[in-house]
Amino acid sequence: VAAFSGMTDLASERIGGKALIASDDFFAPKENLLKSGRGVFIPDKYTERGKWMDGWESRRKRIPGHDWCIVKLGLPGIIIGVDIDTNHFLGNNPAYASIDACVADDSSSRATLLKKNIRWSEILPRVAIKPGAQNLFGIADGTRWTHLRLNIFPDGGVARLRVYGEVVPDWTAIGVSSLIDLCAIEHGGLVVAASDMFFGSKENLIMPGRAENMGDGWETRRHRGPGHDWVVVQLGKPSIISRIEVDTNHFKGNYPDRCSIDATSSPRRIVDALTCHDLKWKELLGSTKLSAHKRHFFERELKRPGAVTHVRLNIYPDGGVSRLRIWGKVKAD
Repeated sequence: VAAFSGMTDLASERIGGKALIASDDFFAPKENLLKSGRGVFIPDKYTERGKWMDGWESRRKRIPGHDWCIVKLGLPGIIIGVDIDTNHFLGNNPAYASIDACVADDSSSRATLLKKNIRWSEILPRVAIKPGAQNLFGIADGTRWTHLRLNIFPDGGVARLRVYGEVVPDWTAIGVSSLIDLCAIEHGGLVVAASDMFFGSKENLIMPGRAENMGDGWETRRHRGPGHDWVVVQLGKPSIISRIEVDTNHFKGNYPDRCSIDATSSPRRIVDALTCHDLKWKELLGSTKLSAHKRHFFERELKRPGAVTHVRLNIYPDGGVSRLRIWGKVKAD
């Protein structure tokens, strides 16, 4: 979604988001809300309960009230915008929707979240919902949330719920004295720019775990002109880097021939595709040969540029990298 480009979907199933409880999901299960894609439509597919739909759909409401679904965010954070996507829900979409948010323990049970002492705050007032559309709404809040409640009025179906925002880790729980992956999405890492991502999104580089397949990595088109491809990652906090992993898992005939890595410190400046070339980059790893389908670890080869906020992975001339890990210690305040 262009309106929220570059932001993290905090509710994504891929990073641990879960649809925990729904008032009703008679026609289609609540778990579909957080799946990838916008949902598909299969004209002649039915279940014993009715038409099969790729989303969350409640039955037609014949009593007072409205339907709702409680979602645990995969990663807590500040919400900037939401997409209540009714793709393929044309005669059965909700008329209106609203969203509430709360802060609860990661281990909070379904029963706990239903108790009256849970403090829910409205972050999106009731708004009209269009059928078969991405319904985009900005959120001006600024609070770190852990759970959401999507309310639909009075009933109906929603294909997907996207919750775009900024990951805000609990640094007290993580501990700033230990060696951690500072570019990981769960630690606030953010991929802010890339020269190209024709075959695979730059955001894949910092996702949890190893890539499931070649599509679960960052891959550029074949470079035909001068130069090389690159990607810039913002670390969760300014850090002293001591170890790096470049993983070419699944990239066998299309891995980069070589890579190098630069670093810079720009804590109070927005770094993106337009500004990254104006920064003073220092070499962190010199040009190094890569291999297919392999985890490459670098430690003794690394130079020591001091505390940095961003790293730039350069690949020569092009190709695919599945994951990038930057281990270090957070710079003391």
